[in-house]
Amino acid sequence: MSIIVTDEGFRPDDWTAPISALEDARTDHGIDLPSSADPQELAGRLPGIRLIRVDFPSFSDGRGFTMARHLRLMGYKGRLRARGHVIADQYAMARRAGFDEIEISEDLAARQPEDQWLFRADWQAHDYQARLRG
Repeated sequence: MSIIVTDEGFRPDDWTAPISALEDARTDHGIDLPSSADPQELAGRLPGIRLIRVDFPSFSDGRGFTMARHLRLMGYKGRLRARGHVIADQYAMARRAGFDEIEISEDLAARQPEDQWLFRADWQAHDYQARLRG
């Protein structure tokens, strides 16, 4: 079972439609994107996709953050979820990159409880880049 992390804390997964691999993508399904995927493969198909789940194979692999930013810059307005090895310290970065939520394992949730994620949920208040831009 997975735990979904949002700005409000932990909650169960409410996504009920299937999630397919990129090559099997259908608009009524969510899409799994491996960290090695090129977001341009979804160009022209983004408006019909309701959920994109980006894989984080390790917490030191930042390609998913770049992928999220590209998808948002391409105009993706749907639900964007990071899945895998994202740690609480990376929550603010994930939100700034464009993710709506993080999917973590019950194991990780036990090691990094909800209060550690909530501590970073005020991600907009500490955005040094926004302060520098004025």
